[in-house]
Parts: sequence; C-alpha cells; structure tokens
Amino acid sequence: MKRITIAIDGYSSCGKSTMAKQLAKEIGYIYVDSGAMYRAITLLALRNHVFATDGTIDHELLRTLLKEAKISFRRNEKSDVAETYLNDENVERDIRTKEVSSHVSPIAALPYVREALVEEQRRLGKDGGIIMDGRDIGTTVFPKAEMKVFVTASSRIRAHRRYDELKQKGQEAPFEEVLKNVEERDYIDSHREVSPLRQAEDAVVLDNSNLTREEQAAWLITLYKERTEA
Repeated sequence: MKRITIAIDGYSSCGKSTMAKQLAKEIGYIYVDSGAMYRAITLLALRNHVFATDGTIDHELLRTLLKEAKISFRRNEKSDVAETYLNDENVERDIRTKEVSSHVSPIAALPYVREALVEEQRRLGKDGGIIMDGRDIGTTVFPKAEMKVFVTASSRIRAHRRYDELKQKGQEAPFEEVLKNVEERDYIDSHREVSPLRQAEDAVVLDNSNLTREEQAAWLITLYKERTEA
C-alpha cells in the first residue's frame, strides 16, 4: 500500500494531536506535532526572557536561540506516544502550560521562526509515511499532501476541552480566561501575515464539536483508506 503524507490542520484545542497520534499508531506512520515545535521555541523564549514586560520581543536574542535549538520527537516506551524534546530535554509537559499557550501565537507569527521550522518539518516528511498536524501543514508545509483534513469546533467547546485538560494537570484557570485565550489565538492564527490558518482548497472538513474520539478515529480511517486504495 502506498505510503502517503497526511496533513491535519485546524483551530487550537480541536484535538488534532490526539487524533493524529491515534491514526499514526493504527496505520504505522510517523507522527510529528508541528504545534509542539512552535511551543518548544516559545518555551525557550520564555526561559531566556525574550519577552519584555510590555510584550515586545527581543528578536536578536530569539534568532540566536533559534539557531541553537534542537527539537526532536522520541517515543515513550510506556505510553507508546511520541514526546517533544528540546535540546535533549523532555519538555512535553512544560510546553502545554497556560503560559506557553498565551505566548505561542506571537512567536509562531514571526517569519524567521516559521521559515526555520517549516524547513525542518519538510525534512522530516520528505519520504512520506508521515502525519503532521498544525495550522499551515496542508497549505504551506505539504501543499501536495495526498490527504488533507481541516478540523474545527465551536470556540466554547474547545475552551471546555482546554479547561478540562489544564484541570487534569493541576493547572486550573477560570473558564472565561481560557475561552478568551482560545478566541485570541484563533484571531492571531487567522490574521497573521505569514502562513495564516486557513482551509486548503482540497482539504476535507471535520467538525468534531459533537463527535466522540471513536467516531473521529473511524472517520479518519475511512478517509485514509479512500486515499490509499483508490
């Protein structure tokens, strides 16, 4: 069976990573979380005080950090899930905090950051047999991907998912604050100058507002078989 490239794009907190990981495991593909790459750079920026108190960014420092950053994905033997490493440190938990979530969009909107990470993403997926999720995978990173999915859900449902996720990790925050963050990220991602979030013309839309994980998984497998058995 032909090994294809699968691009899954969509809004934040839609569960893209979860469904992509599950599909990759089921069909034996490599999974790359592009969003985790931007989160890792954001974590690096926060740790090195790239953001000033007024929110402005020290671009010279960030460019230097970006050149030295090494991002990789390694499979956790116990959970059988790929985790994010930054300069050989497992940062999977650190990049999912509310602080990183509230700073990632400005970092991801920077042309030189996107250029560097898009180049790395293309290198990872050059041989096919890969599933990558993010904001611009089907439009910028892999415009010729054989299977493209654009995931969406209402902002309030996505905020509830994010709220529950933070609560489970002991990082509680007021729901309205989480909702505001989700809506702000939507606006920034959709209006940034470089590679804005948008649906590729040949992408299939999946609105998972009212779908279970099992229903999503079945939907994805059906689409995958259509793309590989045709």
